[in-house]
Amino acid sequence: MRRRRLLPALATATATAVLALAPAAWAAPEVPADKPQVLSRWTQPAAASYDAWADAREHRAAWAAYGFDWSTDQCTTSPDNPFGFPFAAACARHDFGYRNHRAAGLFPAAKARLDEAFHADLKRVCARYTGSRKRSCDGTAWTYYQAVRLLGIS
Repeated sequence: MRRRRLLPALATATATAVLALAPAAWAAPEVPADKPQVLSRWTQPAAASYDAWADAREHRAAWAAYGFDWSTDQCTTSPDNPFGFPFAAACARHDFGYRNHRAAGLFPAAKARLDEAFHADLKRVCARYTGSRKRSCDGTAWTYYQAVRLLGIS
């Protein structure tokens, strides 16, 4: 008879202990407090900002705790390599900036800077060229910049 009372009590105590400890074990990991600063640092117009973002993108597992959205559709409906100019990486960083600033509730204040950083990235691509090829690249970069400046919402 004693055993019949002990088993339900033991089962109840075990279930209570598991449920009491479970929320801590199942909770989402805490996002580092400096996430907004890191996001800002990676989305500035300077070449060093682009380089830091590109390195982080290559080693994104090291940044997993931050929960950044690394997804990209490259240059959306525009060509990623218009006239042979490799704009895909600039478009990917622009997507990163838009998506993560929007998720953080910081997009309206950051949009102009994100678009300027995009234009700076495109101009750095164009700096590799000379003569008429450079002028063509610069014109294409300006067109892409104007499109996101005026129409960019995602």
